[in-house]
Amino acid sequence: MLSFLEEFAKEHQNEPEYTAAVMEVGNSLTPYLTKHPEDIPAFKRLLKPNKIISFDVHWTDDAGKERINKGYRVQYCNILGPYKGGLRFHPSVNLSILQMLAFEQTFKNALTGLPMGGGKGGSDFDPKGKSEGEVERFCRAFMDQLYPYIGIETDVPAGDIGVGGREITYMYDEYKKKSGKDDGALTGKPLSMGGSILRPEATGYGLTYYLEAMLHDLFKTDIKGKKVIISGSGNVAIYACEKVQQLGGLVIAMSDSTSAVYDPSGIDLKAVKAIKEGRRGRLHEYLEGHPNAKEIASKAVWNLEADIALPCATQFEIGIEEAKELLGHHVIAVCEGANMATTAEAAQFFIKNHVGYGPGKASNAGGVTVSGFEMMQNKAKEHWTYEKVDTMLKNTMENIYKGAEALSDSTISKYDLVTLSNLEAFKRLVKGK
Repeated sequence: MLSFLEEFAKEHQNEPEYTAAVMEVGNSLTPYLTKHPEDIPAFKRLLKPNKIISFDVHWTDDAGKERINKGYRVQYCNILGPYKGGLRFHPSVNLSILQMLAFEQTFKNALTGLPMGGGKGGSDFDPKGKSEGEVERFCRAFMDQLYPYIGIETDVPAGDIGVGGREITYMYDEYKKKSGKDDGALTGKPLSMGGSILRPEATGYGLTYYLEAMLHDLFKTDIKGKKVIISGSGNVAIYACEKVQQLGGLVIAMSDSTSAVYDPSGIDLKAVKAIKEGRRGRLHEYLEGHPNAKEIASKAVWNLEADIALPCATQFEIGIEEAKELLGHHVIAVCEGANMATTAEAAQFFIKNHVGYGPGKASNAGGVTVSGFEMMQNKAKEHWTYEKVDTMLKNTMENIYKGAEALSDSTISKYDLVTLSNLEAFKRLVKGK
């Protein structure tokens, strides 16, 4: 390990998520940096965010009691363009997680080839169990603190866990009131507010387009006829399932934080959407009306016989034991819909065993790609068609795979998409384009 990485690990030992993200990239780039020491200063500059903004969010619950949550925005790197990355509302949010996500976002955004830097933000506020009024009051109070720091040319947040179209609508409306601007400073907006077609579907669709490019190159096959397991049942998981089914794949399992459902005849996506998007229910409700399905533990999805696994729930959900289970059940490809869904040890296990492994910074870049398209449309005062956005998304995801794969040589296997993707992104950051 390079000495400056050891120093970083010691300095940030109380920030395990952030340290894990930096070590994953740093270790994969060590051979390159050893050969090209002139690029070490550029990498060192990426080990600290440009700015961390933290604030208290005061809001009132339905009982009239004042509540206080922490709010953050990590403006990590703007070498390639305005800071770009989502806002996450979840009790687990802290600076270690946000710096991890912002560091990852910097590399992910570089891979897209679009003019976007990296950032991330959010709050430890939990939207679950809150009324519509409470969510709205919190969102507006959060934006009251954040709005001076964002704008279409400086920092353009989007959604993430706990922040969907509803929350973006409240926050963008508040941004416009406070700033007096309607410049598109948030993405993921509804179409009526300048949003882009395909933004809700983008991460899940993009994940599937990346998977297809990988399957074609590594295994000379495609999704049609393959059994697929998906963790999660949020936005990314739902639209990954939708696109897999459109391409002829059979999704046999999905999960949420309490359990998973296994349906050997194929997941009824309409029913899942009704549960998760319609009434915000729990996935075990799926068992009603689906006699072939059964409920299993969330982690048990990785024990099923399948060809492809798409972890779309949260970070580090696949460790070495889950990786061994997947290989034992003959999975040929694992692509991350969630950020850092796989531990470094599990990722290396996949690579060594020639499982097609798509790291999240590459495979789930579809969301931020269409966010970038939304920024472009807002600047040009345009609204693109479904066909144009979908074609551009597909091309971008294929290019993300091909751009990394093209760097493979006798020292870096084309199965090592961790190293290849990190190297491709780093070279773009060094060049500033």
